[in-house]
Amino acid sequence: MATLDITPTSQASTQLLRFITCGSVDDGKSTLLGRLLYDTGMVPDDQLAALARDSRKLHADTPDALDFSLLTDGLDAERQQGITIDVAYRYFHSARRSFIVADCPGHEQYTRNMATGASNAGLAVVLIDARKGVLPQTRRHTYICALMGIRQVVVAVNKMDLVDWREDIYAAIAHEYRELAAQLGIAQVHCLPAVAPSGDNVGRRSDRMGWYEGPCLLELLESADTAPAQGTEFRMPVQWVNRPDASFRGYAGTVCGGRVAVGDEVVVQPAMRRARIERIVTADGDLPHASEGQAVTLTLDREIDVSRGDVIADAARPAPVADQFAAHVLWMGDEPLLPNRAYWLKIGTRTVNARVTTIKHKVDVNTQAELAARRLELNEVGYCNIDLDHAIAFESYADNRTLGGFVLIDRQTNATVGCGMLDFALRRAANVHWQHTDLDKQARSLSKGQQARCLWFTGLSGAGKSTIANLVERRLHALGYHTYMLDGDNLRHGLNKDLGFTPEARVENVRRVAEVAHLMVDAGLVVLVCVISPFQSERRFARGRFDEGEFIEVFVDTTLEECERRDPKGLYRKARAGEILNFTGIDSPYEAPEQAELHLRTSGLRPEQLAEQVVEQLLHGMGEDRPHA
Repeated sequence: MATLDITPTSQASTQLLRFITCGSVDDGKSTLLGRLLYDTGMVPDDQLAALARDSRKLHADTPDALDFSLLTDGLDAERQQGITIDVAYRYFHSARRSFIVADCPGHEQYTRNMATGASNAGLAVVLIDARKGVLPQTRRHTYICALMGIRQVVVAVNKMDLVDWREDIYAAIAHEYRELAAQLGIAQVHCLPAVAPSGDNVGRRSDRMGWYEGPCLLELLESADTAPAQGTEFRMPVQWVNRPDASFRGYAGTVCGGRVAVGDEVVVQPAMRRARIERIVTADGDLPHASEGQAVTLTLDREIDVSRGDVIADAARPAPVADQFAAHVLWMGDEPLLPNRAYWLKIGTRTVNARVTTIKHKVDVNTQAELAARRLELNEVGYCNIDLDHAIAFESYADNRTLGGFVLIDRQTNATVGCGMLDFALRRAANVHWQHTDLDKQARSLSKGQQARCLWFTGLSGAGKSTIANLVERRLHALGYHTYMLDGDNLRHGLNKDLGFTPEARVENVRRVAEVAHLMVDAGLVVLVCVISPFQSERRFARGRFDEGEFIEVFVDTTLEECERRDPKGLYRKARAGEILNFTGIDSPYEAPEQAELHLRTSGLRPEQLAEQVVEQLLHGMGEDRPHA
């Protein structure tokens, strides 16, 4: 296996290196980083005095020793527990290079924090306690480093003083780690023995381990390769359409791959519109060309439609475009990832609606074994198929981090719940196309003399959804409307017969019902949907399948006590007895609508009265205040 090239170069001496420190708990990451800051002269006198004072308070038995971990463990909780929780970023420099380092937590429950630090790093410093060797968390962090595209690793076998400076122990650990790195595709690994508190092989070469003849950590960092890992073809995601006045229109962004020059032919993706670069504008004046990492504004020689999220690319070698992918996903949400639940996916400067359609397998990040999975829990990694509602320009993550890396965002809380790495487009994404038909929804609706709508009835089992919907359909039929009723129980006899009642199955159940209802509205019908649909995210997905004003959410609000009293199918009795699991309202939650178009409070009202409220709401929304026929 190749080792890091430590030959001094002008490039190494001038370019910024972003790296992370990681490893298992109490391997000495924060201490090593603090010592590195100390050895490079980056600790001011006042901070050094404070460090000595704090070290004496924490370690009264060794009053003259400095606890270098205090320089990076900034959170009070970290100091109290003696561990790293958050990712601590530090800038420092030596005589030859500048650095930004992310000190990453070691505990398994903070894996998502570690992944955040690794996402922008070009090198990883992995700490291993010489007494413990390669631990499961060492393997976990190395796997995530590989997943995040890090291909340079420095392994610091720390605490060599506690194993009597034995070369054989160091050699065995180095050999085991190199085998792990080779399995994960990490090509460049350099191992060194170290003692972080005393600085042996940290900022200077140690004279206490004469059997090691290699460079110290600082020398390796100063000479590490910082060549970009992005692709060689020109790519620039559009971040902002810059139009200060009517005479100027430019497209601002940061070049994430390749090089572009004035006069080059480019293509705007995904629409594939062609133009040539007219100017490359910066705050310091125009440039003849721009390369990766530069923030510029491009102007084109013709007026074409370009907006935020588009990608300007080399016309001769454009980026692939697709809407279905295979990807690795690291789940960072407290609630599990459920297949077919809708999320926002942000990639580059573009945000689209996305669903994880299939979890092909999850990965045991300690052993790299592939395991069957129906969901992903916090800190788990899965290999998934992803479907988007719009095609995007992309690259595989291995070729371009910007156009291959994405985050998943919860549509309800706006929290980032996952990060992912695109692998390749699914073949069916290019083979399946939308077939144009001459008749559209408007034409079909006009032929029926009505406006197509979806009435979505939601509420607990036994709330009265189907009873009310049935009365509504009878009334609409009498008025001459063309309708169809989709009842959840009826659909489970056919279309959804294969689905159970787990959260994953409920998500898929609502997705299928929403797609069928969408097709019926496209046919010009007024469709009435009766499903419990307990989760807000799935009801939001269903709403998103329809045009503005087509979807009317009807919340049939009946208390749990009343539903249990009615219990028309005996389901509550069975759920209370433990004969039915995942029953909504008993051992599975119901998330009540927050902004339903119609809130039916059933207490004290007959079903006929409630049905009339629905009919009035529907006719009013259509602009029809009197009977249709």
